Amino acid sequence: MSSPPAARSGGLRGMLRRLTTSEHDLHAEELRHDTLEAGATPIAEADDRSMAKVGGVLQTVTLRPRAGVPALLAELYDGSGTLQLIWLGRRQIAGIEPGRSLVAEGRVTVQQGRRTMFNPRYQLRPPSS
Repeated sequence: MSSPPAARSGGLRGMLRRLTTSEHDLHAEELRHDTLEAGATPIAEADDRSMAKVGGVLQTVTLRPRAGVPALLAELYDGSGTLQLIWLGRRQIAGIEPGRSLVAEGRVTVQQGRRTMFNPRYQLRPPSS
């Protein structure tokens, strides 16, 4: 895997940039790079009602019933935005936990102003180094 853009920009300019950019911004840039490298669409560019392949890191995972049916909710962040992943009828899924990297595929919808994907296909990814 190649280095993220922040690590590749060598020399004094690159070092100065890393020193003056917040850790959050550097992490977001690295996630955006990893997303593109995985062949995924940035979440911010995923249109409503479109099929999309997105990737990122799970920030939160919660169990919340929807209409009396268990639902596992996870928030995926890729550096460009967040997407809510919802698995209906599931209380837990092995490997779906905060901090885990994954790529998900499915139809993007907008629910209450938030990008959402129901019952996505997913592939767990190894932690980035």
